[in-house]
Amino acid sequence: MDDGEGGKYALSVEGNVTREKILKVFELMQLLDMEQVADYTKPDPTSVGSKIWSLVENKFNFGEFTSSSLLEAYEDQYNEPVKLSVISTYLSRFADRDKLVRNKGRKEWLYRKMIIKH
Repeated sequence: MDDGEGGKYALSVEGNVTREKILKVFELMQLLDMEQVADYTKPDPTSVGSKIWSLVENKFNFGEFTSSSLLEAYEDQYNEPVKLSVISTYLSRFADRDKLVRNKGRKEWLYRKMIIKH
């Protein structure tokens, strides 16, 4: 795997390989992917961050949504597992970059896409 900054990663798994261990490796790859995707407006269609942003733009463009609702949409759209913590981290970063507005709801954060007025 290439991190986009000149770093290359090779992973070798030996011994008793379980589903849980493979999921941990997958999660590590997603976390590395979070760090490398800098511009979500020019998406790499295979990156988790780009897939999440695509859902924000196409399914949650108007109105508020939660990380849980986006998780459900992600798994329905891409038919692949992703942890709620990964979704929440991306949404928090989008909010930090002024791409989303984030407000505290009763049980969890509410997000909506930032509207830029010209």
